Amino acid sequence: MSLPHAILTALLEKPSSGLELTRRFDRSIGYFWSATHQQIYRELGKLEAEGSIRALPAAQPTRGQKKSYEVLPAGRAELARWTAAGQDPKPHRDALLLRLRAAAVVGTEGLEADLRRHLELHRRQLAEYVEIERRDFPPGKDSPEDRLRHLVLRAGIDLESFWTGWLTHALEEVAGLPDHG
Repeated sequence: MSLPHAILTALLEKPSSGLELTRRFDRSIGYFWSATHQQIYRELGKLEAEGSIRALPAAQPTRGQKKSYEVLPAGRAELARWTAAGQDPKPHRDALLLRLRAAAVVGTEGLEADLRRHLELHRRQLAEYVEIERRDFPPGKDSPEDRLRHLVLRAGIDLESFWTGWLTHALEEVAGLPDHG
């Protein structure tokens, strides 16, 4: 996935200013595709220059007023093209997994504490996703758009469930190892 496509998606859901996009990234898209405020503004400029989006006309011109953007037909067409195109999964890269592999040759000092820290972080994220699901997807909310958005959230719930289970198992394994020093 690329940042321009994430921005086009967010703007098609609701025309927004750069600041509003940043806030929305923090609350939704950012769970699976993060971007800084600067990256979003830089990409908005590129998308506007290439004719994929435009700044909405202001009700009254005011110096320093935030610009809101909407997607133009070219931007919608690009997003539709990208959505329909196939893409291979990316290999998973995780420093924690590499550190476990390295611990096999240099010892496990400090590893258990970090596994516990990761477990707590994943438990918190899982709880947050479950709360979002409870709040935003009550029974009967099943429009096609809601069903697709819920699928994305379910991916997050399932991934966090995997990580909490795997980390629990990893802690049991590490606790049973002799000290490799």
